[in-house]
Amino acid sequence: MNTHEQRHRGMHLNDQALFSGEPLLRLRDAVYEFCWLLNRGYARHSVMQLVGDHHQLVKRQRLAISRAACSNTSRELRKTTCLQIEQIKDRQLVIDGFNLIISVETAMAGGLLLRCCDGCIRDIAGIHGTYRLVHETRQAIELIGNVLQAFSPASVLWLFDKPVSNSGRLAEMVRDIATVHHWNWQAELIDNPDQVIRNSGKVAITSDSAILDGGVQWVNLGAYLTTNHFHESWLIDFSDVLNEPE
Repeated sequence: MNTHEQRHRGMHLNDQALFSGEPLLRLRDAVYEFCWLLNRGYARHSVMQLVGDHHQLVKRQRLAISRAACSNTSRELRKTTCLQIEQIKDRQLVIDGFNLIISVETAMAGGLLLRCCDGCIRDIAGIHGTYRLVHETRQAIELIGNVLQAFSPASVLWLFDKPVSNSGRLAEMVRDIATVHHWNWQAELIDNPDQVIRNSGKVAITSDSAILDGGVQWVNLGAYLTTNHFHESWLIDFSDVLNEPE
């Protein structure tokens, strides 16, 4: 990893070639086929190998189509449980910390974002147990905070995966920023944030499919931020793939 990649969560070296022109057209076909097979009950891991091998996709492309695709059932459930951001007034929020911050860091650094079939904004950064604070981290947290506080939630609980490196430093940064701005925030390290978020009874801010498919009420903050604050972001839109004719 070079110095630039450590300081920013921007695009990878080959992303322009992998996600534009003819390769992008193949990716749209791959996402459609991925969804088609999910709708017919095929297991996700089997679909990933089948579609990825058929289109001869490399690892980052496979990650992208996996994050972009979902079944019609999942899409409808997520749509039903999604709240408008105005509805967080006086509500308790729980934030999937790494999930949100990495996507915002990516947007700020000009990295690739996906508008997925369920309308969520997802990145393909992938931290694999290792996280480094980057140049945009503090700015990302402050932007998230300013946007959320404008809609007056009762409280905000940030959860970070305890096993991930630097999770403690990131949680401490969140607490410091909250103190400066007098925001009613807490930040905790948890071994399994997904399970805690699903069972919390709070409004979730996440794009994690496993959490959303648990039927939690949630806010699509990534989409709101992209629409209102990242007009020039590199965004590939797969949200209409499920509407294409068979």
